[in-house]
Amino acid sequence: MRAEVVCVGDELLSGRVPDANAAWLGARLAEHGVPVLRSTAVPDEVTAIVDAIGAAAARADLVVVTGGLGATSDDLTRDALAVLTGSRVVRDPALEEALRRRYADRGTEPPVGSLRMADVVEGAQVLPNPAGAAAGLRGRVGGAQVVLLPGVPAEVRAIAEQSVLPGLAGAAGLVTRTLHVPRVAESAVGTALARLEAALPAGVRVAYLASRAEVEVRLTAAAASPAAAEEVLAPVLASARSALATLSPIVDDVPLAVGVVRRLTARGETVAVAESLTGGLVTGALTSVPGSSAVLRGGVVAYATPVKADVLGVGAGLLAERTAVDPDVALAMAEGVRALLGADWGVSTTGVAGPGPSEGKPAGEVHVGVVGPGARGAQSLRFRAEREGVRASAVAAALASLRERLG
Repeated sequence: MRAEVVCVGDELLSGRVPDANAAWLGARLAEHGVPVLRSTAVPDEVTAIVDAIGAAAARADLVVVTGGLGATSDDLTRDALAVLTGSRVVRDPALEEALRRRYADRGTEPPVGSLRMADVVEGAQVLPNPAGAAAGLRGRVGGAQVVLLPGVPAEVRAIAEQSVLPGLAGAAGLVTRTLHVPRVAESAVGTALARLEAALPAGVRVAYLASRAEVEVRLTAAAASPAAAEEVLAPVLASARSALATLSPIVDDVPLAVGVVRRLTARGETVAVAESLTGGLVTGALTSVPGSSAVLRGGVVAYATPVKADVLGVGAGLLAERTAVDPDVALAMAEGVRALLGADWGVSTTGVAGPGPSEGKPAGEVHVGVVGPGARGAQSLRFRAEREGVRASAVAAALASLRERLG
């Protein structure tokens, strides 16, 4: 089974709203063994929507369309599906009643035009929306299944998780597994896997996704069934893991922050974070992981030098002699936040994000400190990137330094 995604909305093409739906759908469909071959953004015009859905349906088995199901005059996706199927747009009494009840519960009458969200394409299946007012729809165009979803990301995810993705389980003999290698160049990862790629079994392919934090290696196997694909993929995955271990002590099945939280949880330990140039980004990366409340004690953004001394207990003499951008200061910050918040581990970042030098230190100079049970060390790094790139790289360095020590 192959899929395409069509995202509808003038706001997507103008850049006023980032398209979060295509990326999420691509990832979730791939996890269910259905690769997305193409993603298209089109304006709020019936002709453009008709052309995009029709072309996608001619190439793919599943077409997921987001946007254009609301209550305003530019919500035209239902009309486009009606054109493609030769059907009418009709009012669904059950949806209308649900909408009227929704507004009555708020003590108001439905606003003008809001009942458009009760309109459906005749013959299409209604997909309930547990997160909003506009229901999704499912129909067929030629040999393809076409699913219409609202544009609000939370509603896309709610309807897809409830009514679209479960039906795909086992629909394709396609299995994908990922390996995450932090703080290694994509070119080095590609070189390490070159011999493996040259001898891949039939139906197996490798893809790479690089970020400031890590390189994600995606291994996909296609076979007659998911079980057969798993069998083909298992030795390839093992070989890839072994090759990547020559580059990094960390080769995880999950992203870096998730791996940190899982290892801390398994060890029954906690962490506290002290941040200067990263301004809370390390703490934010950890709190984005479900279950992190069990292991993260908290964080201190000690951006100003006096805060490093007054709150974290970094020695005034050390700060005066070395400035705040120093490996020993990073260690003192990690020790200070560990003691202050009663954690097993303390992690810190200090440095110069740029764009220019500070305190006599060049932009891109970063120091990371980690202190914990039987471990105490600082890492000094130099990143050549724009300000946000330096900060993102510092976050990855802090998490990777902790992850290495967690085993």
